[in-house]
Amino acid sequence: MGQKINPIGIRLGITRTWDSQWFAKKNFPAFLLEDIKLRKFLKAKLGHAGLSKIEIERASQRATISIYAAKPGIIIGKKGSEIENLRKELQALTDKQIHVNILEVKRPELDANLVAESVARQLERRIAFRRAMKRSVTTAMDMGAKGIKIMCGGRLAGAEIARREWYREGRVPLHTLRADIQYGQATANTTYGTIGVKVWLYVDQPKAVEERRGGKRNASTKES
Repeated sequence: MGQKINPIGIRLGITRTWDSQWFAKKNFPAFLLEDIKLRKFLKAKLGHAGLSKIEIERASQRATISIYAAKPGIIIGKKGSEIENLRKELQALTDKQIHVNILEVKRPELDANLVAESVARQLERRIAFRRAMKRSVTTAMDMGAKGIKIMCGGRLAGAEIARREWYREGRVPLHTLRADIQYGQATANTTYGTIGVKVWLYVDQPKAVEERRGGKRNASTKES
């Protein structure tokens, strides 16, 4: 029987940190459910903007939400109109003061979540899964990744029996904790059912990591 561990959980405190950065003694379940509700709402509303990561920080009755996206201009809108509406919607969901930060992912080809989403959207457009995986692998390696592995599972190409297929290129040292392995997953809703997409991306270059997560835009809104 295979013994597996979550690729994100095993690296917490080593190469990455928590997406929810707060501490609670009594209200932990309520805060956790609130975080899940906020993330579901944002992914449903901003999925077309290339959403990569959502970080939530809390302080008493105030919360700061940092949104990493490949297309921040879609979220911000003209003169910041859209982001103000988004802040009001989030505030209505939580009954707390919300502060929103929009950060740009400069190199989406080196972000595992965005690569997984890209493959999933191609599968939904009925592009062959092997072609979609090979294209993403080639693009990531051309952009400077040291290694990448993509796995698709489900009724691939409309087969009667579900199966898994994967492609790998370069080095993907999953047991080396100091290696910067980015992990992402997405779901493609096809006519034959859902197909899961998992991506392991090995960067291990500090500059590449900073460029992927850097580039803060002047798109924050202050709580009213």
